[in-house]
Amino acid sequence: MVAPEKTILDEAAIRRALTRIAHEIIERNKGVSDSILVGIRTRGIYLARRLAERIRQIEGEEVPVGELDITLYRDDLSEKGAQPEVRDSDIPFEIQGKSVVLVDDVLYTGRTVRAAMDALIDRGRPNTIQLAVLVDRGHRELPIRADYVGKNVPTSKSEIIAVMVSEIDRNDGVFLQKT
Repeated sequence: MVAPEKTILDEAAIRRALTRIAHEIIERNKGVSDSILVGIRTRGIYLARRLAERIRQIEGEEVPVGELDITLYRDDLSEKGAQPEVRDSDIPFEIQGKSVVLVDDVLYTGRTVRAAMDALIDRGRPNTIQLAVLVDRGHRELPIRADYVGKNVPTSKSEIIAVMVSEIDRNDGVFLQKT
């Protein structure tokens, strides 16, 4: 792995961004009574859990959180190697008629989000699908945009956005790295 080049978000900035996104989700959906959060593996799951906690603190209402593995829905599966690692999705509630907020760490080409939407639609027909991302780095290949963005970071294609979350990486941070 390449050493971090530049810090984009530190722990406090991530916390503030997630708090702002939580407020925006509540406002846009006029509360959260019909909303669910679904984190895209891997780091999106932890961000979704943090958003749910912030929403609970603000609204006093629990928002269900699910986990989505999109491995088998990817359009680049044949390029990823012989045996991709597939994990179970965990969405133990109905999505039919709900406002689903997909949560991911970085929005780049849009292909991950497209795969996630396909995986969701296979489980039912939500009322809406919204997208929350910690970082939007541009370079879309599909007509997909985030409804909630922690930070827009224009990048070149030779740069990498590395998101670290304490649940996996022992600390929080978003870094811009050169390849």
